[in-house]
Amino acid sequence: MAIELKNLTKRADNYSAWYNELVVKADLAEQSDVRGCMVIKPYGYAIWEKIQQSLDRRFKETGVQNVYFPMLIPKSFLSKEADHVEGFAKECAVVTHYRLKNASDGSGVVVDPEAKLEEELIIRPTSETTIWNTYRKWIHSWRDLPVLCNQWCNVMRWEMRTRLFLRTSEFLWQEGHTAHATREEAEARAKQMIRLYADFVENEMAIPLVVGVKSETERFAGALDTYTIEAMMQDGKALQSGTSHFLGQNFGKAFDVQFVDKENKLDFAWATSWGVSTRLMGALIMTHSDDNGLVLPPNLAPIQVVIVPIYKGDDERTAFDEKLQALADSLRCRGLSVKYDNADNKRPGFKFADYELKGVPVRLVMGRRDLQNGTIEVMRRDTLEKETVAIQGIEERVETLLADIQKNIFTKAKTFLDAHIFPCDNYDEFKARVKDGGFFLCPWDGTAETEAKIKDDTQATVRCIPFDSDQSNPGIDMVSGKPAVCRAIIARSY
Repeated sequence: MAIELKNLTKRADNYSAWYNELVVKADLAEQSDVRGCMVIKPYGYAIWEKIQQSLDRRFKETGVQNVYFPMLIPKSFLSKEADHVEGFAKECAVVTHYRLKNASDGSGVVVDPEAKLEEELIIRPTSETTIWNTYRKWIHSWRDLPVLCNQWCNVMRWEMRTRLFLRTSEFLWQEGHTAHATREEAEARAKQMIRLYADFVENEMAIPLVVGVKSETERFAGALDTYTIEAMMQDGKALQSGTSHFLGQNFGKAFDVQFVDKENKLDFAWATSWGVSTRLMGALIMTHSDDNGLVLPPNLAPIQVVIVPIYKGDDERTAFDEKLQALADSLRCRGLSVKYDNADNKRPGFKFADYELKGVPVRLVMGRRDLQNGTIEVMRRDTLEKETVAIQGIEERVETLLADIQKNIFTKAKTFLDAHIFPCDNYDEFKARVKDGGFFLCPWDGTAETEAKIKDDTQATVRCIPFDSDQSNPGIDMVSGKPAVCRAIIARSY
């Protein structure tokens, strides 16, 4: 077995260390020379590209178009929406000068004090302010609406404690920003996008979710409502995996985005914004992977099938190449991502361990006896089960197997999620159990005071009020003893 696997910490021993090591050993990402930032390596970026492509297609099917806005935002823009600036002020990186010069003592370059900007620029933590300042130029009449834009970009939020993919100072994401003529249209769009995210995450990433609305305390800064998809990791903690925000007219008013409506009256545009980030990579890793490495859903795996020949000498290699290269080409013609690894600089055992570590869903191996008998060994990464089958018709078998793996890893994760959602009405019971993980469906009086006490006592937060839970008789708040207004999912989170 490859040394990478021998040194991988077990989940049961230290879940956090297992995750950190796996990200690096599986060649997904590494720490950069800039504190809090990461280098996404080719294998990791290939997964992100598949996420991008699938989401981008879904966005465009709803009428969204891609745009790009500047990375630098004038400081004055963030001052125009009070809640928004308060929410992001402590995370902003600020550009104050525009030029360097050589130090007079020859020690290197220094900031030129004479090159100070008249107005500081903020590296975007999110783009509502700069986009809505631009929308003022685009929107004048109800005929100009809706405006449905999305941009794929990087953002900067100055984080003190970082972890690859889950929380970094700079990360990649998409941010959608839409403008509408009516409240109803904007609210419908915000809900449509959270459903779109949920469909993608469950069907492509094979991650089951709880979908709901955030509490007022947990809302996006400047939003009237924030909708969320919450995933459960294998340690029972929640991971907020995507959000969609109904922003009301807050940004329309802050940036004076007015339009003439159908009754020939002036009104302010209604807004939404919505986004997912490279945090989805963390969700993918922590939901499915095991002590042997990554387990990737076939729909997002950079390599869906790897083919490894076991041969001796150039004569045998030629025979294997002829047979297996044709198989690889046949699988590619079916739209599959295939790697034929006939390199002789690594032993077969190392290759097996490496592809297992990287989560390749299906491995096909052919040895000398297989070549003679017209057979091939098939291994599925999710269960590590192997079988030797006839090579005739292997293409259909592989397609069926990939579909079964996709379904199986979702079912496994869904079973885990369902088994770790606990109705709970007793605060002492909650405090005793929440440290071990899980989603607790609890009666809540809806107050920030109760929410704050729960967080202070347990480090758990109100993740959301789930859409699909029965809210007809929520009961009595387990903390305050007051009538509850809803049942909320409460959990510790990343």
